[in-house]
Amino acid sequence: MAGSAAAVGPGGVRLRRVYDPPEPGVDGVRVLVDRLWPRGLAKAEAGVDEWPKAVTPSGELRKWFHGGGGSAEEFRERYEAELAEPEAAAELERLRGLAAAGPVTLLTAVKDPAASHAAILAELLAP
Repeated sequence: MAGSAAAVGPGGVRLRRVYDPPEPGVDGVRVLVDRLWPRGLAKAEAGVDEWPKAVTPSGELRKWFHGGGGSAEEFRERYEAELAEPEAAAELERLRGLAAAGPVTLLTAVKDPAASHAAILAELLAP
């Protein structure tokens, strides 16, 4: 829903729905953290600065979780294991550098970003 409040994760990393309008001067670097482009959203309207797919949950992990495969705790363990892979770990480190240099907003299409993979990612980006 447009205009919903942004959650602020650890280290000041913001979590927002990608469908919410950009907030210039507040969002900083806007990073889409979903593997798939959000439905019905034009790229020109999204205001996405970066889309590092290496740090998004794999298609297999998403299908497993959304298919009722396991708990949120097990999802987190599997997601963190994916983020430990070399390409994802390098991208995560680069995003940490961005977050240390200024505001970063993680964008996702999920209805509750604070209860999603984006919140896990925000925790991992904290100093």
